[in-house]
Amino acid sequence: MANDKAVSDHYRHGELLQAIETALGKLGKSIDNLSIEDLAAVDEFHIGGRIATENLFDQLDVLAEHHLLDVGCGLGGAARFVADRFDSQVSGIDLTPEYIDTGRTLCEWVNLQDNVSLHQGSALSMPFQDESFDGGYMLHVGMNIEDKAQLFTEIFRVLRAGAYFGVYDVMRIDPGELTYPVPWANDS
Repeated sequence: MANDKAVSDHYRHGELLQAIETALGKLGKSIDNLSIEDLAAVDEFHIGGRIATENLFDQLDVLAEHHLLDVGCGLGGAARFVADRFDSQVSGIDLTPEYIDTGRTLCEWVNLQDNVSLHQGSALSMPFQDESFDGGYMLHVGMNIEDKAQLFTEIFRVLRAGAYFGVYDVMRIDPGELTYPVPWANDS
């Protein structure tokens, strides 16, 4: 889809992994000895940061035996947080290939590659079997997806009956004018 490419291109950095490694080095961190806390500055890529992530997951009934879906996972920061905090399995999907590649490396750096799997693709047509997940979430993703009906139809398809799904997003609640800047816009 043309919109998928536009969104992916908007978020592409070009040398993201190198930029993260350089920034960590400036903080005196070695990739051989990192924790998810060390990655929080890049992992919490949404309004409210780690506090917002913790607040969302405090409201969900995540158990260690759950397999969760992270829609629009970006670098996989929330997935790593869930895997670390709850010892759960998490599968994430994101449009941006660079985010997926970088996120996989970050998972290796914090030894969570066995709990977190990241997949490049569209949330409107996910590569997962029906009823694959015990729960899921999306953080600041819906604002990038015009076809909300298809998004939630696809989420419903891959969740098991009775699964939970958390949404933390920027929402428009009335038909008035948007106040700029908005997180997803290059300009107003």
